[in-house]
This record gives sequence, structure tokens and C-alpha cells, in this order.
Amino acid sequence: MSIIWNLIVGGLIGWAAGAITGRDIPFGIIGNIIAGFIGANIGAAIFGSWGPTLGNFAILPALLGAIILVAIVSLILRLFRK
Repeated sequence: MSIIWNLIVGGLIGWAAGAITGRDIPFGIIGNIIAGFIGANIGAAIFGSWGPTLGNFAILPALLGAIILVAIVSLILRLFRK
């Protein structure tokens, strides 16, 4: 049950990061989950683990990390499209 909860929270974090930045994350829901997980790791590495936690994620650092990830991925995709 913990894995399912982590997938849901990771997907929500990835979705929120895409909504905040106004960028689409490739691969839909799978992309949201991946962005949430990777963003949580980036956020924890940069900002630490503070604030409220949900599904083993510190929400605020995970969201900040996912926003950074979405911005970088959208920049890279934009460069390759040109």
C-alpha cells in the first residue's frame, strides 16, 4: 500500500509542478509520477527535508525540486525542437 501511496503523491507533485510552471510534462500521468519522484530527490538534495510530509515526501522541497525539473526539461525540449 505504501508504494501506491507514493505513486499517487509523486503524481500529484509532478502535476502541481506542471500546473505552476504552465508547462506540459511529456508522457502524461507517467511523466507526472517520474517528475514527482525525481523532483522530490532534487528538492531534498537542494533544500533538505522540512515542512509537512505526505507519502514519505517533504511536500514543499519536493514541489520546488519538481518545478526545477519541469523547467529544465521544458527548456531542453524547446532547444531540441528548434
